[in-house]
Amino acid sequence: MKTSKIKPISLKQITFALSLIFAITINFNAKAQDNFIVVLDAGHGGKDPGKNHKKYFEKDIALKIVLLVGKKLKSNDNIKVVYTRDKDVFVELKERGKIANQANANLFISIHCNAHNTQAAGSETFVLGLHANKQNFEVAKQENSVIFLEDNYQEKYEGFDPNSPEAVIGLTLMQEEFLDESLLLASSIQSNFANDLKRTDRGVKQAGFVVLHQTYMPSVLIETGFITNKNEGAYLNSVNGQEKVANAIYDAIIDYKKHLDENTVVEVKPKPIVVESKDRIYTGVDFKVQIASGSKKLELKSYNFKGLKGVERIKAGKHYKYYYGNSSNYDEILDVQKAAKQTGYKSAFIVAFKGDEKISVSDLLKSSQNN
Repeated sequence: MKTSKIKPISLKQITFALSLIFAITINFNAKAQDNFIVVLDAGHGGKDPGKNHKKYFEKDIALKIVLLVGKKLKSNDNIKVVYTRDKDVFVELKERGKIANQANANLFISIHCNAHNTQAAGSETFVLGLHANKQNFEVAKQENSVIFLEDNYQEKYEGFDPNSPEAVIGLTLMQEEFLDESLLLASSIQSNFANDLKRTDRGVKQAGFVVLHQTYMPSVLIETGFITNKNEGAYLNSVNGQEKVANAIYDAIIDYKKHLDENTVVEVKPKPIVVESKDRIYTGVDFKVQIASGSKKLELKSYNFKGLKGVERIKAGKHYKYYYGNSSNYDEILDVQKAAKQTGYKSAFIVAFKGDEKISVSDLLKSSQNN
């Protein structure tokens, strides 16, 4: 890795450089924050009531929760909210994904209610993936069945059959890239439901939902609870219950955004006295840019990574992580991250390793600033 020689510079050059860096840092952070877009999707609507039980209708409960989450998110100046629907209208599954993609969203969150012929209860949050068991497939099949209400659905979805397990398998490839981020958000949502609301935790699961397949960003589908359960149905249909569920989802989104900011945005604070200009080089540390992750083992060919060459694959548990670039120079890896994002990996973030151990990038940078 080439490094430039340290050259003495004048006080005038130092002052100009610091002012430029400070201005760029402020603008970069502001832009990163302002561009955080959350698409909220209220399941079903209009001629599609979703699940219903007595006086409880999934389409109404989902919409009320979505609007509450949106209202809370809008209180943050740095977050933009986009709704796939904000009233009782029918929106096709493909259109929901299109709305998210055209908004260039950072997150897609679809909110639903569950139902069963027993007194089953509890919340569960899904990410797109191969159905782990028959039960997960049945949940996905119920939500996907809405496509039968759409005109020309066979043409729109290229012959996809929501009743076919084999067809569901083909949905998962596009979302592989965002699996880690989707799982992170889903886990946070479920944790809030279980710990803060004391709801029965049915876990984070993977299943083949068409609405998630249509999006190209971290995406989750939340089954907030069972409207067929006597107590849970009443809870979800109540103002108090909807408010608490919305709070739990909102908190999870904020926690997710905070995690993302800590891994991708580093605030540069210039020191009062600078005597030389040099790159931020950390001996013994390898900075890399994570561009993708998922359960699929991809060949390390450039055509699998939007033309990027030299991608590294590391297995972590049952999943694979894909890294681009490797440098002990933090300023160089920032350029690598920028290049990855320009290529299309908009969620690319910087990670750091000391040997085989993954370490915190933010802690590393803070420690060097304090030295």
